[in-house]
Amino acid sequence: MSMTEGPKVLPDGRSEQAADALEAQRGRRKSPFQPLRDWWNGLPRAVQWAWLLIVVALAYALPYLNFFPLTTEPGNDWPLACFAMATYGLIAVGLNIVVGYAGLLDLGYVAFFAVGSYTAAMLTSPDSPFLKIPYLWTIPVAMAITMIFGVILGVPTLRLRGDYLAIVTLGFGEIVRILATIIPAMKGQVGFQNVGHPPGQDANGVPIFSNSNGVPWYWLTVTVIIIVLLLVGNMERSRVGRAWIAIREDEDAAEIMGVPTFKYKVWAFAIGAGVGGLSGALFAGQVGFVNNQKFDVQTSILFLAAVVLGGAGNKVGAMIGGAIVAYIPLRFTAIADYKYLIFGVALVIIMIFRSQGLFPARQKLLAYGRHAYRRLAGAAKGDAR
Repeated sequence: MSMTEGPKVLPDGRSEQAADALEAQRGRRKSPFQPLRDWWNGLPRAVQWAWLLIVVALAYALPYLNFFPLTTEPGNDWPLACFAMATYGLIAVGLNIVVGYAGLLDLGYVAFFAVGSYTAAMLTSPDSPFLKIPYLWTIPVAMAITMIFGVILGVPTLRLRGDYLAIVTLGFGEIVRILATIIPAMKGQVGFQNVGHPPGQDANGVPIFSNSNGVPWYWLTVTVIIIVLLLVGNMERSRVGRAWIAIREDEDAAEIMGVPTFKYKVWAFAIGAGVGGLSGALFAGQVGFVNNQKFDVQTSILFLAAVVLGGAGNKVGAMIGGAIVAYIPLRFTAIADYKYLIFGVALVIIMIFRSQGLFPARQKLLAYGRHAYRRLAGAAKGDAR
């Protein structure tokens, strides 16, 4: 270094963060959705909410958009297909809490779905010898029971990690299915018929929430999804969500920094299980029949495929992934028998070309994270000049 050049000033932390932010922005522009994302982030908050209201209105109108090429008819009833898509979307949002946020590989999530379904059936079906309560009351009961099951599974097993945890959760899913087979009160393959449904009748005396009318069931499920998304979004930005993200990125580092990792992993399992039980109760009410044949390992793998396909860590992406997983076999009935092969090939291709899913997560852990990012980017541009 020459004497006239003088000492170089080392960059401070703010300039380094700004440089990292700009570099990350350049990397994200490779995504085909990045222009849309940039447009969305540039909108005022009020305009964003106006667009969201339009999207919600279109979501509620979906059962009436029964036209080619969207419709699943004549092979499958379109409103009932919409309900199946909404149910899978809700399941994927719940599983995303466990897999996407906390980074816990759960291969037996169908067990919580089964517990919720059996809870609704055993408390409303005339085939059950247990106490009967109104169907709407079974929804919070199903959530509470599945959360208890989530804690029961989580406390002894969450000391495990990776493949070992995946095997244990896979076994738990099979245990629930086998118990439903061998316990006489759960009726095995015979199952429970005439599961309850929400009250209400039309002018002709036909129940509004009948098994053949998918529109009210779809509207109910979409309303539940909106509430769950709002709650999960607030939780994602809270201390709990930040702890989950820290555990997912590096559990050892999070524990060294004082995060009670075991407690927050149990919380993830319990909350994810509660959403799974909620979706199971809705499914049982619409179908009206529950037995042990609906909750196998393949279904659980399909739930996980929905989260990975949509984008683990992105609640909206996971919901869209669940809707896609439910829609394709119903839309293309001729290839429905090959759905596991199709989704397997699709996941392999996605992992090669877009490893974070169709809609990768973009973490905003601060309430004003977007404004902080803009300030850092502006500071980096000023330093560059």
